Amino acid sequence: MEMKLKLEQRTLIVTLSGELDHHSAGQIRTVIERAITERDVKNLIFDFSALSFMDSSGIGMIIGRYKIIKSIGGSVVLVCVSPHMKKLVTMSGLSRLIPVCSSVAQALSEVKGA
Repeated sequence: MEMKLKLEQRTLIVTLSGELDHHSAGQIRTVIERAITERDVKNLIFDFSALSFMDSSGIGMIIGRYKIIKSIGGSVVLVCVSPHMKKLVTMSGLSRLIPVCSSVAQALSEVKGA
């Protein structure tokens, strides 16, 4: 699992590649929560363009960060490109809670319009 963080104004873009599973979800959770607090983050974008696998631990991590961001009045958006990840996001119910975009640029427009 590889994770990159980028802050654009008050929006944290988290780019994940590889596999998001129970081994990596805890570390990712900690890093994101620290960034939300230390960098005055309001919105969160998860970029799954290079993610090849996600299990229920990953889904739980996303929902937990969604709740934190919503509690401070922000927005969360997922970027999914592959049909596999789009299907997983739909089947898990994440797409009913969190908007899904096909690019980071589109996701940035989504959070700015929220």
